[in-house]
Amino acid sequence: MLTSISENDNLLLRVIDQAWREAVDRSGPDLACKLGCTECCFGPFPINMLDAWRLRRGMQALPEERVRRIRLRAAGAWRRMSPVFPGDVKTGIFDEDELAEERFAEKFAHEPCPALDPQTGACELYDFRPISCRTFGPPVRIAGENLPPCRLCFQGVSEHRVNACRVEIDPDMIEEAILSDLEAEGTPCGQTIVAYVLQEIETED
Repeated sequence: MLTSISENDNLLLRVIDQAWREAVDRSGPDLACKLGCTECCFGPFPINMLDAWRLRRGMQALPEERVRRIRLRAAGAWRRMSPVFPGDVKTGIFDEDELAEERFAEKFAHEPCPALDPQTGACELYDFRPISCRTFGPPVRIAGENLPPCRLCFQGVSEHRVNACRVEIDPDMIEEAILSDLEAEGTPCGQTIVAYVLQEIETED
């Protein structure tokens, strides 16, 4: 492993980008992902602390006006969701209650991600997006678990075809190593949501 969180995260993203390119090559026209498709941009899905760290860095890299727009959308989303958030509203970290998380996600399934530009359908933090966003679409295997493709992809094809296109994401568990490094530096462990991260007033150095 390299020496800094930033360097290690760049390594992780290169590994995932390579897996994505392999998935695109294998999937061909069965992969429907394209600019303007926002199927994966709704609902408060959980993200880990490395995703949160990366999003904050992204906010620091954006022009002030874009940051303001994103923060306004995030603040509105968090205001709507926080009263029933199944976790600590001060830290934005979920409790370890999968059923409560599922009910929360279902309740706000139509809530758009604050990073989604409603005019263009593009992600305003695309280069800094969470790993879930980077891997959603094709059939993937993560930590030994096979995950299905997006419902808009691979329509009308056999299970054999789906499995033939499946790619392994982060087989060397780089992400887990970085999360351990973050925790060692004092970052709390757990999962949060994009809206909580992007509505925060302070950003990390």
